[in-house]
Amino acid sequence: MSSADFDILHRQVISCERCPRLREYCIEVARVKRRAFRDQTYWGRPVPGFGDPRARLFVIGLAPAAHGGNRTGRVFTGDRSGDFLYRALYETGFASQPQSISRDDGMKLKDAYIAAAVRCAPPDNKPAPDEFRNCRPYLEREIDLLKRARVVVALGKIAFDTYLGILRDRGQIRSRAAFTFGHDVEHALSPVLISSYHPSQQNTSTGKLTAEMLHNVFQHARNIIEKK
Repeated sequence: MSSADFDILHRQVISCERCPRLREYCIEVARVKRRAFRDQTYWGRPVPGFGDPRARLFVIGLAPAAHGGNRTGRVFTGDRSGDFLYRALYETGFASQPQSISRDDGMKLKDAYIAAAVRCAPPDNKPAPDEFRNCRPYLEREIDLLKRARVVVALGKIAFDTYLGILRDRGQIRSRAAFTFGHDVEHALSPVLISSYHPSQQNTSTGKLTAEMLHNVFQHARNIIEKK
């Protein structure tokens, strides 16, 4: 779980070409750009995980946003989902600042690491089944490297199912069916799994997920970590 191990993994992620559809889409988005960001150079490559190699909290999302992580090169950075997430992490002591706008903005995660089930921005935010499979080894490697992890927070049902699928295939659980997704629900695993609504704009703009609700998820995680 040294920084060098993560550096190697991050380089492998960034150079990945396993999913032609996703690579073509990310490159095209980076070429066309959104008007608000037309003067910026988009990242346009797979987005590696980010955080503390000795983290006790592991946060898993779905995929980078086309004009968020695909633009900035850092997961949950430069979009409204990230605004919600990093504010909650900051309030609960896991992040050095409440907002992340670029990969060079000085943001540091403290005792936390963030990754995604898929590392390229997908069209319509919907990766295909084979794209999940292609990306899964990167998530598995992070699970193996984060040896001090005590809590996993899965943001959204897709991240939840992806993580449980890995545990099932490794023989650590018998079936995903025994685990029901819900917001701020604790699941008796090791590391402890907490499921949460994803801080997508759809969820936050409708009030399905509020800032207080997301704060409570990470306070829940903090409480578990501090008890161990």
